[in-house]
Amino acid sequence: MTSCATLLAFYVPYAYMRLTKGIIMNDYLARTLWGNTVEAYCIAIGMIVLGLFFAWFFKRILLARMKKFAEKTDSKIDDFIILQIERTAMPVLFFGIFYFALKTLNLSTKVEKTMYVVAVMYSSFFIIRMITSLIKFFLLQYLQRQEDGGEKQKQVRGIMVIVSLVVWMLGIVFMMDNLGFDVTAIITGLGIGGIAIALATQHILGDLFSYFVILFDRPFEIGDFIIVQDKSGIVEYVGIKTTRLRTLSGEQLVCSNTDLTNSRIHNYKRMERRRIVFNLRVTYNTPADKLQRVSNMIKEVISNIPGAQFDRAHFAAFGDYSLNFEVVYYVLTNDYVKYMDIQQTINLELFNRIQAEGIEFALPMQILSMQKARA
Repeated sequence: MTSCATLLAFYVPYAYMRLTKGIIMNDYLARTLWGNTVEAYCIAIGMIVLGLFFAWFFKRILLARMKKFAEKTDSKIDDFIILQIERTAMPVLFFGIFYFALKTLNLSTKVEKTMYVVAVMYSSFFIIRMITSLIKFFLLQYLQRQEDGGEKQKQVRGIMVIVSLVVWMLGIVFMMDNLGFDVTAIITGLGIGGIAIALATQHILGDLFSYFVILFDRPFEIGDFIIVQDKSGIVEYVGIKTTRLRTLSGEQLVCSNTDLTNSRIHNYKRMERRRIVFNLRVTYNTPADKLQRVSNMIKEVISNIPGAQFDRAHFAAFGDYSLNFEVVYYVLTNDYVKYMDIQQTINLELFNRIQAEGIEFALPMQILSMQKARA
């Protein structure tokens, strides 16, 4: 009995104290400040603390491991994904933690509207920036796989200015639509303005679209030797409006992109081999036995020259003053200097061989026959 009395003596005051503190704590949490209870503020603060801890854990632990994994790979896609997480996902995540925590509170209509406007503008900014980054990344990756990809990546910067401008305009219109504005009038105004701008700058826009054709269809590239109508030269620069050629005489030729895409272009850089046709003329007084050896002689000369591929050599025609042989062979390179070296070697060798055979080359001449008139 004594122990029970002692236990009750200690327990009753302790229970009373706990009950009193619980009542006081409930009363404190039930207090209302600026339209919300203390308990509601505690819940919001708890959501913020837990959210920040999760964000910190993701950034310090998971994202750090992803970076280490990306450093071991040669692919640039994982580097791009990590960069977008840091630049776009993390800022949006931090903002979302505070936004959704504050949304649990009972806020005034004005404050809620202000928060919604800020959230739409904030998220739209990062989403638009991510879209432009995606377009730039995939466009650069596409150009990098092409020939002279580094030079093309420098040229694409001008296009990205225009692409970014279009994306930002569409993003702003979409954002205003989400904010409750009537975008019909804005779109109509943009359409009318776009038509006016298109009419005023139709030649510039034509060159711009032609630039896209050159960039993606690749009729020629920097370093190619091309012939356009009566002009020829090596492509030095492909711009948004003009393309610049370095002609054989040394001056720079500037052509509009539209003129190039509307013309027939001969691209000699992509020629795998060059077909050569030339004629060899000998005199009519050449004996028949030597005439039969000319074709074999030509074949032997061309076949023994490195870089040349013999095709045919025939006694083709009786000319006005000569017996004509037609010769066809291929130069197995697109280098013009190499072609001229081979042609020079063939000419010198044929000249020596034909002279050694006692065969004469035909020259343009006319024979005038005069007869004595009879009385």
